[in-house]
Amino acid sequence: MKTLITPQQVHRHAFAGGEPLAPDAVGEADIAAAESAYVRPVVGEKLHDALLAGRYPDFVADYLLTAVALLTRLVVQPRLDLRTTRIGTLAAKADNGAVPDAAALDRLRKNLRHEAMTLLRRASEHLDAEAARYPEYDPQANIFHRCTTDGGFVQIF
Repeated sequence: MKTLITPQQVHRHAFAGGEPLAPDAVGEADIAAAESAYVRPVVGEKLHDALLAGRYPDFVADYLLTAVALLTRLVVQPRLDLRTTRIGTLAAKADNGAVPDAAALDRLRKNLRHEAMTLLRRASEHLDAEAARYPEYDPQANIFHRCTTDGGFVQIF
């Protein structure tokens, strides 16, 4: 499966250095899901395909890498918070600390989404400013150029 970044890059850019993860905690399918849900609607199908083919590696490194890593963490975080055992689904138990409550987990997800979407908007602004450098980019296909609501305000871009 072709993705813009690797599971190792997700671990390095979306998790703090001391957060231990199982080697298979993040897979290529998780990254592909994050890209399909969040990145492709911004950059468009043609540019996303070009990025997957290896074109514009600097754009990926400078504008998308951390955003995709955070969005992938957003996708896998609920699975990391819960474990399925032979007796059912259980909350993960902390070895040296308290298990976070639902409000703390919600704050984490909101923070991840806010930071990732801010970085994705930055990538979108770069594409708009430098559209001539990316002939596959179609500004009309960018979801940020449609009516959205942020913080209860209707915004039309």
